[in-house]
Amino acid sequence: MIITLFLIRFFDIMFSFFAIVIMFPFLLPIMLILKLSGEHDIFYRQKRIGRHGKEFELLKFATMLRNSPNLEGGIFTAKNDPRILPLGKFLRKTKINELPQLINILIGQMSIVGYRPLMPISYEKYSDETKQIIYYSKPGLSGIGSIVFRNEEDIVQIVSNKEAFYTAIIMPYKGQLESWFVENYGIKNYFKVIAVTIVALLCENPKIWKNAFKNLPAIPTELEEYLN
Repeated sequence: MIITLFLIRFFDIMFSFFAIVIMFPFLLPIMLILKLSGEHDIFYRQKRIGRHGKEFELLKFATMLRNSPNLEGGIFTAKNDPRILPLGKFLRKTKINELPQLINILIGQMSIVGYRPLMPISYEKYSDETKQIIYYSKPGLSGIGSIVFRNEEDIVQIVSNKEAFYTAIIMPYKGQLESWFVENYGIKNYFKVIAVTIVALLCENPKIWKNAFKNLPAIPTELEEYLN
């Protein structure tokens, strides 16, 4: 296991470093547009829960108004949410807004692959069992939970009682998925998640994960119509 952790940390450093260097010329115009528009913020820093249950500052490109969590809508984002900045919709749809987390990975706060780091208010919705399982692991830029719930915002907007559905249905299943990954952690699944993430971003069918991961926890009945 020690060798596996060492190798994954090596790949994390290598991938994040080269990704930052290679993509910087393409990200520079985005940073310039963000600086000249909206509230002139390039990055959005948010407290998230990471390894050992400790808080860290997760980096994203700014896609919404600075005080969005305290405005109408709270932690849920609607399809045409008025809090989204002019460039924000494109950045969120393409997931480019997540790329600054390569810095979090490079300095060791995150991994390329792992459970999705949540805000404290969302993290508390996990069961104690899930918290114990993921406690010693690093959160990731992508992961099985992120892939399966790639369209989570759309799902939440469809249901009538958003808060209840998110708390009682989505979070328990997401916790099962994240726990499954930690319990099946290894080089094979590390690279498989990376490959499936790339395919899901490029392919019109975001449910490619079903063919790649055959032994995931069963989808709850309430989520079947959204994830099948």
